[in-house]
Amino acid sequence: MHANAPSPHPATAGPIPRPAHRPIALIGAPTDIGAGVRGASMGPEALRVAGLQAALQGHGLQSFDRGNLSGPANPWQAPVQGYRHLPEVVQWNQRVFDAVSAELRLGHLPILLGGDHCLGLGSISAVARHCAARGQPLRVLWLDAHADFNTSALTPSGNLHGMPMACLCGLGPGPLTQLAGGMPGGGPALRAQQIRLIGVRSVDPGEKRLVHQQGLEVFDMRYIDEAGMRQTMQQALAGLDADCHLHVSFDVDFLDPDIAPGVGTPVPGGPGYREAQLCMEMIADSGRLASLDIVELNPALDLRNRTALLAVDLVESLFGKSTLMRVPPPEIGTALVAARV
Repeated sequence: MHANAPSPHPATAGPIPRPAHRPIALIGAPTDIGAGVRGASMGPEALRVAGLQAALQGHGLQSFDRGNLSGPANPWQAPVQGYRHLPEVVQWNQRVFDAVSAELRLGHLPILLGGDHCLGLGSISAVARHCAARGQPLRVLWLDAHADFNTSALTPSGNLHGMPMACLCGLGPGPLTQLAGGMPGGGPALRAQQIRLIGVRSVDPGEKRLVHQQGLEVFDMRYIDEAGMRQTMQQALAGLDADCHLHVSFDVDFLDPDIAPGVGTPVPGGPGYREAQLCMEMIADSGRLASLDIVELNPALDLRNRTALLAVDLVESLFGKSTLMRVPPPEIGTALVAARV
């Protein structure tokens, strides 16, 4: 299934700049408030130490670092009514929502530096609201070992980093499903046809049933093993409108833990370096990347910042680094020129 055809842009919205031409804003969100393992709060600084901003600037991209958002400390308490740290998760996501919304209004490309993946709720809610206001189609690529489609009825842990995709689809506590007042008309931030889950390989039985009931398009690791990353990404990116806003939510545990050990919930059998690089290059080839999350990097579990360095390397591929030596086909070459000028 593919995203619905776009509606015309409102006359007042003005032209939408090509994503690759936009200045990039780095937004740190140093919290592990939604996770079951401490340490992701150090992720933003690890990405900075690994040279993320310099890497982007090395590809001729204008970028600036907004520093870190502030928010409540992690109280490290047991779940209350099925949710762990819900008030604090709401506060952090509200601040992420506000920061990402501000950058989008300025015409910038926001990169959220997490932090755990519960923060994707605030980031994507801001993107969805922005796109709805402009009549702009939206596609979300969720690169993750997990579907993150749990509810309080399905998971005993109550950890909200396992629930953001469900909340974005309207399944969860009101303060999160209607973050910052919710979408116009009161609907969910995302519809199933806007979402592609890629790299999934650890899903609870009840969560799996819920994903199927909601009709999400899933490219799990068995599919990737059978079809290959090239076909996977061709399908995941199929049907993008020329004005589509493409959001990538990159959970570092998407990668195989053999190459990316610095994560709190590692799952064996993920993409290796070459598969991940191809994934990122094909996203870049689309020319539509307009916002990005980098989440679940846990330096406390890493080896000499190895995982952060790998994440930066792959983000470079999202923004211009390419292994392509042959002359690309015309339909790809056009996107490459637009995306990498």
